[in-house]
Amino acid sequence: MSSPNTAAHGQDPLPPLPFDPARMLIAGHWQAAPDTLPLNDPSTGATIGRIARGGAPEIDAAVEAATAAMQGPWGAMTALERGRILSRLGALVLAHADLLTTLEARDVGKPRTQARADAIALARYCEFYGGAADKLMGETIPYQSGYTVYTLREPHGVTGHIVPWNYPMQIIGRSVGAALAAGNACVLKPAEDACLTALLFAHLAQEAGLPPGALNVVPGLGAEAGAALAAHPGIHHISFTGSVATGAAVQAAAAANVVPVTLELGGKSPQLVFDDADLDRALPFLVNAGLQNAGQTCSAASRILIHDTIFDTVADRMAEAYRAKTIGPAETDPDIGPLINARQRDRVAAFLHDGDALPVLAQTPVPKDLPPGGYYSAPTLLGPVPSTHRLAQDEIFGPVQCLIPFHDEDEAIAIANATRYGLVAALWTENGGRQMRLAKKLSTGQVFVNNYGAGGGVELPFGGRGLSGHGREKGFEALYGMTSLKTVATHHG
Repeated sequence: MSSPNTAAHGQDPLPPLPFDPARMLIAGHWQAAPDTLPLNDPSTGATIGRIARGGAPEIDAAVEAATAAMQGPWGAMTALERGRILSRLGALVLAHADLLTTLEARDVGKPRTQARADAIALARYCEFYGGAADKLMGETIPYQSGYTVYTLREPHGVTGHIVPWNYPMQIIGRSVGAALAAGNACVLKPAEDACLTALLFAHLAQEAGLPPGALNVVPGLGAEAGAALAAHPGIHHISFTGSVATGAAVQAAAAANVVPVTLELGGKSPQLVFDDADLDRALPFLVNAGLQNAGQTCSAASRILIHDTIFDTVADRMAEAYRAKTIGPAETDPDIGPLINARQRDRVAAFLHDGDALPVLAQTPVPKDLPPGGYYSAPTLLGPVPSTHRLAQDEIFGPVQCLIPFHDEDEAIAIANATRYGLVAALWTENGGRQMRLAKKLSTGQVFVNNYGAGGGVELPFGGRGLSGHGREKGFEALYGMTSLKTVATHHG
């Protein structure tokens, strides 16, 4: 199935696609929606196509299709065969990595190198969960004489997945991949700003042999399709990644049906740099973990806490790295691409306006010859920044980092933990005792020591505390979260 992909005058059209981006997948069929939404390229601001605008009726149909799949071939399928389908899907993702890269770059504005890394990560999620599907086991429980007690891990049933625009492929992999491996049938609502890789993933899932209804994709607005999915009485588990405000609304809607929710809501993640840190090793992580995807990353290292004896040295070296960064359209594969849309660009500008009185250590200049309609924001390094300032407390979701000095371990921990978020943190120190002490004291879901991100870590449980949300994705913890535990107690005398 293919469709003519329109583009604004002077803009490159989308490449030929094996699906129609203005359709949605329900019950194994690509269906038209009553209306469509514009598909914009953040690098240029140009409209490059249309996507489906699904709503409550389409969500109803998708949930009905998923329910039928659970009652039919998909629900009866063995874990071994589910795993084989996911493994085939991973191979297809790798085979289509070039197309996935192009679509993500055009859709999100993500530089090609970063988009390709996401495509490879999506394949890895499929491989991991494909191999794990038949290894999701219960346990036997020693109990009273005359009893045999064991537990079963069973799928929730129909799971809803509301995926954001910043990392569509990775979040689909860690969310939908785990749900399918555990035997659930899924209804996926991708962000209206970035649907293309979700649709291609669904097409490849069909090619891999996923039965009709096991995966349904309904693009649309959050207030329409997303809200309908969160509140639907036929959904048995919701996975949401996005803003705190929307996450709270999703949880409230799901609560009316007493449905469990996994929330990943972002962060204000710190990196703590001590005076014994290996700065040559640390520097790329200090900078890139804050600027990757133009800072539009839930785990972005937006706060850099630096021991006061080396503050100036680290600040100077980070400023030098900022000045060497390149900015441009995603297709040119710069270090930093555009923000997702004008609304996000204006939001970042408002944060910077609030920080007008703060020292600007470096600001990567935006080239004057960039497409005038693109949503570019100059990467900005600020410091020293008071730890209580809004820029050091609230998630900016843009290419902005704050440098904050500290004097000793106690002050470093106090500053690091003094936000309402708790997603990721990093420690840079060669002192083994300090590594162990502070890793325990940091109020976050992940702590990295002398690294940041551990290369993505498909196997590593991921999630946060406080406003960063609750529940865990990635690794086997995600599989556990996508199942309901049943205890069976047999009395046999």
